[in-house]
Amino acid sequence: MISHLGSIFATLMFVWAVFQQYFPYQFRGYIEKYSQRLLSFVYPYVQITFNEFTGERLMRSEAYSAIENYLSSTSSSQAKRLKADIVKNNQSLVLSMDDHEEVADEFQGIKLWWASAKHVGKTQSFAFYPVTDEKRFYKLTFHKKHRDLIIGPYLKHVLKEGKAIKVRNRHVLKEGKAIKVRNRQRKLYTNNGSNWSHVVFEHPATFQTLAMEQDKKEEIMEDLITFSQAEEFYSRIGRAWKRGYLLYGPPGTGKSTMIAAMANLLGYDIYDLELTAVKDNTELRKLLIETSSKSIIVIEDIDCSLDLTGQRRPKKEKKDEAEEMKQHPMHKASIEEAKSDQVTLSGLLNFIDGLWSACGGERLIVFTTNFVEKLDPALIRKGRMDKHIELSYCGFEAFKVLAKNYQKVDSHKLFGRIQDLLREVRITPADVAEHLMPKTASRDLQTCFESLIQALESAKQAQDSNKEETALIQGLSEKSVQ
Repeated sequence: MISHLGSIFATLMFVWAVFQQYFPYQFRGYIEKYSQRLLSFVYPYVQITFNEFTGERLMRSEAYSAIENYLSSTSSSQAKRLKADIVKNNQSLVLSMDDHEEVADEFQGIKLWWASAKHVGKTQSFAFYPVTDEKRFYKLTFHKKHRDLIIGPYLKHVLKEGKAIKVRNRHVLKEGKAIKVRNRQRKLYTNNGSNWSHVVFEHPATFQTLAMEQDKKEEIMEDLITFSQAEEFYSRIGRAWKRGYLLYGPPGTGKSTMIAAMANLLGYDIYDLELTAVKDNTELRKLLIETSSKSIIVIEDIDCSLDLTGQRRPKKEKKDEAEEMKQHPMHKASIEEAKSDQVTLSGLLNFIDGLWSACGGERLIVFTTNFVEKLDPALIRKGRMDKHIELSYCGFEAFKVLAKNYQKVDSHKLFGRIQDLLREVRITPADVAEHLMPKTASRDLQTCFESLIQALESAKQAQDSNKEETALIQGLSEKSVQ
């Protein structure tokens, strides 16, 4: 009997595979359509699906969120498979229904069932970190004779209760807002294509440990705090509640550390946007829509991320390209297709301050670059990058902060020599920190400062040699001209 059943199943699977592979799509559609109608005559249950996202993943459905809140208590008591998340310092454990799990509910003596499921799309090909396109949804199942009661009073009850739970949670959060901002678990997001993934953000940087002049730090902190409290002001003047920061300076001057300090000061999440992983402007908009409020959207080394100045090339380059397309007509289609599949300067400008940038509020947009002169002026003008912050080479004030951080000292007999050298030598805070780092147990305070002085003196000698060579070359060129 078992072997007979096995052969029947194998035959059915073979027939189904042939049907999926070789039958025309339109024909399969007709078969599925009428098979569903036939099934409805013998299957007495009705199913309603509530998708997590509306449209093309642009906005999270309010109905889905309300249902998720409503089922939170039922899930923890009934479901056999749960998803768990823990908040910072193990203060609370949040449980929710796992995928493909089902729980029962009752309303006015009528039993019905909620199931959590997901559709898994195709995995992105040729990606360093393949990501599947998962679309989650809740499915409600009930007997068709109770259709009017479920569609009307019951669903209203679910949405009302779900929103009430959300309001209660929001009220609790408002009561402890200061504690929440300080202790809530922040997240660091990155994108692969048009999808965000995240890890817990635990960078310890603060403005107190930032190697920078104290006056400049206080100015930036005041600007950030003023922005975070200016919701009513931005609404009154008719602007989206966002602010742009451009951090520029040589490598190793603390641009990434500055971003971490900004996030820790305000309690914001960070969205690290990798432009080279974004296919086109449409994907860029999707990523923007899915960012939350109280967040920092970061594009690091924007001058290296993409060629964002292609639309502002000289006329000669455009003419040369037109001539090449005339000589090679076959290349025209491929060139136009390549242009359509990329993020453009126009798309990035709309991302920063276009209509789509107003979807959500209380967001900072931060660009970093080592070469500010390479950026298109339209990208960094006021109104887009509102505040430009130069992070330059290490000065004596920044050195004292590093000495306090790494060696716990406020003064030392070698500070005077170091101060004199820092006036003449250009060295980054990262290089200074490397010399102050205790690499062995026997490496004491004196040894660290002497190592730094030696490095500064070597750099000074190299700078002096370069100046002499430059002066010599300039003198020879002047003589040759004469």
